[in-house]
Amino acid sequence: MTVVKRTGIIGGSGLYAMQDIEILDELDLNTPWGSPSSPLLLARYHGQEIVFLPRHGSGHNIPPHKINYRANIYAMKLAGVSQIISISAVGSLRQEIAPGDFVLIDQFIDRTIDREKTFFDGPVVAHVSMAEPICSCLQQSLFKASKQAGITTHKDGTYLVMQGPQFSTRAESMLYRSWGMDVIGMTNMPEAKLAREAEMCYATIAMCTDYDCWHADEEDVSISSVLEVMHGNIQKAQNLLHVFFKQTPETHNCACQNTLDHGIFADLSQQNDEALRPIHALVKRLL
Repeated sequence: MTVVKRTGIIGGSGLYAMQDIEILDELDLNTPWGSPSSPLLLARYHGQEIVFLPRHGSGHNIPPHKINYRANIYAMKLAGVSQIISISAVGSLRQEIAPGDFVLIDQFIDRTIDREKTFFDGPVVAHVSMAEPICSCLQQSLFKASKQAGITTHKDGTYLVMQGPQFSTRAESMLYRSWGMDVIGMTNMPEAKLAREAEMCYATIAMCTDYDCWHADEEDVSISSVLEVMHGNIQKAQNLLHVFFKQTPETHNCACQNTLDHGIFADLSQQNDEALRPIHALVKRLL
């Protein structure tokens, strides 16, 4: 039985400009993997503790391929976060997913390159399951809140994570549609993989801003068009979070927070301090 302690929210800095939110502290955390994108903001909202982190930095000055994903997730772990809500702007690869719609992702295709994707670089090795990369319990709670908030929301969808920072070519966009992808973005991998290794529940709210470049009747994606839709999406996301946190925190059976029970291929009792230091916050319950 898992009781949610703190909820982490990774997204844009505009998300925590919500009415009635109480800022408690700014957490400037150092991790074995370097510094996170920004100091974490600890807040209380409807009686629940939340930890905010703008993944691109407070001034959106870190491109997606330069984000220190390992430091971001490890800092969330150090801050006592047990579940992460990832809020991400995406392009739609489906006619029925319109700009301004939300998608609660259930699968990913990782097309990123040259990103550090694991905490377990040796000598401690782990192989965790990513068959179901999203926490279904958290996803269901977010879906209920989204419907109550009156947001057009599609439950389940596959998010193709591209390298960026450039947008797709038209040929790439058409290829991804032929593969059956639903949305495309640049940030949720390796974020989701690292959250799984850190034994945190993880769910993605994908906020659609455009039709990528495949749609013959729509303008090709540009920063100006994305920002226009994004402004409205941020307000919708705030409304969703208002409903979500106003509810009583749910207690549920969840395997996310016991992932390493069957994933570590090492006897931790035989490891020295040097081997354990970079992963101590992840494995300390097993020591």
